[in-house]
Amino acid sequence: MAMSEGYIPFHPNPSKPTYKPPAGAVDAHCHVFGPGDVFPYAPERKYTPCDAPKELLFQRRDFLGFDKNVIVQASCHSKDNRATLDAIAASNGKAKGVAFVGEEITTDELKAMDRGGIRGVRFNFVKRLVDSTPRHELEAIVKKITPLGWHIVIYFEMQDLPEFEDFFTSLPTTVVVDHMGTPNVAKGADDPENQHFHRLMEKHDNFWVKVSCPERLTIQGPPYDDVTPFSRSLVENFPDRVLWGTDWPHPNMKKVAPDDGVLVDRIPIIAPTAALQQKLLVDNPMRLYWS
Repeated sequence: MAMSEGYIPFHPNPSKPTYKPPAGAVDAHCHVFGPGDVFPYAPERKYTPCDAPKELLFQRRDFLGFDKNVIVQASCHSKDNRATLDAIAASNGKAKGVAFVGEEITTDELKAMDRGGIRGVRFNFVKRLVDSTPRHELEAIVKKITPLGWHIVIYFEMQDLPEFEDFFTSLPTTVVVDHMGTPNVAKGADDPENQHFHRLMEKHDNFWVKVSCPERLTIQGPPYDDVTPFSRSLVENFPDRVLWGTDWPHPNMKKVAPDDGVLVDRIPIIAPTAALQQKLLVDNPMRLYWS
């Protein structure tokens, strides 16, 4: 299946990171795409990616020095979670997942997904990627997953936080924010918009955040020094509620695919002590996904 015009595939030959993650480290945000002839992409998708099957994901995990993956359902597969579940099943216990579901999902289907390693659902509020889902549908999903102890992953852009904040803070589960809430790096980490998000994290201890995707946020480009103040402040202020992930295979990059080795080598810069690295890469994801 042909990729969307202008779609940038993942880096074919990343550098070997100099940083060695601690034993048991988890890449807590990555995806599998297809292969399209086995797990077709959703007809309503906004883009057609390159195939990025489980075999390549596990190969990249091992190369980068990680032990486990959390596989997040991507919008190109919509509510068909078979590729994610298949990858978890093939991981020998080294993967868990986050699904995307609709309000029509049944309790029995959710229980089967739970047995298959799913531990949360993702709500996408990025308007360029998905059509908005009515709030009553999202609330129906929340009601169904809460008894399973699952969490909710939310993906939004920082300027839209005021629009969604009342809904986000009403959620009864653990809430995991993707990619630092997608701040506008040009405004700086001390900008009121970004500090508003920090205050939300301070007030609501059920909120976690992924300090991932500097390649999506940067203005300067690699090695992403302009994003460091955002991620490091989250790691240092909320050390027990931060996660890290590669975002491999980096869907919808606009200019160039990031070098995964460079991304891994940012970890000791944003989490400068061994204790912070242990929480970020091992303790926190294990508590959320494997406990």
